[in-house]
Amino acid sequence: MTNTLLLILIGFIAGIINTIAGGGSLLTLPMLIFMGLPSSIANGTNRIAILIQNFFSSAGFKSKGITTFNFSIWLGISALLGAIFGAYLGSIYFKDEVFNKILGIVMLLVVVFMLFKPKVTLENLSERTSGKYFWYQVIAFFFIGIYGGFIQAGTGIFIILTLNILGKIPLVKTNAIKAIVVIFYTLSALAIYAYHDKIDYTMGFTLAIGNASGAWSASRWSVKKGDGIVRWFLIVMVSFMAVKLWFPELFSF
Repeated sequence: MTNTLLLILIGFIAGIINTIAGGGSLLTLPMLIFMGLPSSIANGTNRIAILIQNFFSSAGFKSKGITTFNFSIWLGISALLGAIFGAYLGSIYFKDEVFNKILGIVMLLVVVFMLFKPKVTLENLSERTSGKYFWYQVIAFFFIGIYGGFIQAGTGIFIILTLNILGKIPLVKTNAIKAIVVIFYTLSALAIYAYHDKIDYTMGFTLAIGNASGAWSASRWSVKKGDGIVRWFLIVMVSFMAVKLWFPELFSF
């Protein structure tokens, strides 16, 4: 019972983090491993919560009038194709500390950019969801799908940054798009993990109760608060991930 309640609580917090920014799996994956799951099975089990969470997140955004269906579908398909490849890579674990440290530096640069970038006005907030920028984003989401299928943790941050920088899409709307995209690529990744028997369904659905509750609450709340709260939440989570990549021993159990 204690483990069940703890999983739901951690899932609830992760659902909020994933919906507003990304990186909630940095909480759920270590928790699943701490509770006795091998890392590969924890990685697959976490996908159940992610999938259900994003159905609730998408429904929450839609209930507040945020819909992005057609554009999201194309990006979702691209990410799904990438995730098939990434999920197969998930069965092969290799350490690459140099890559992690470079990624940590990139994330810190992203934080600096977000802190000091010029204010976006209505005149230059013309969303770029067609033409060459549409295809740039489709290609980018294929590679995001590879990463998401392989690891998952932090994928939401990459999705938000891609949509905001390439597509000039407001942050609240990027989160609505993110929810649908993650549903698409998680379906393919989850199927592959299930095929290889890398899922603990009891723990996965227990975690999903918390994730879904957090996602529903955060999606509706973030629409009310607007882009400002999403921006600061994103800055905090990107900073946290950068520190984790450089100093993983600080976050190990």
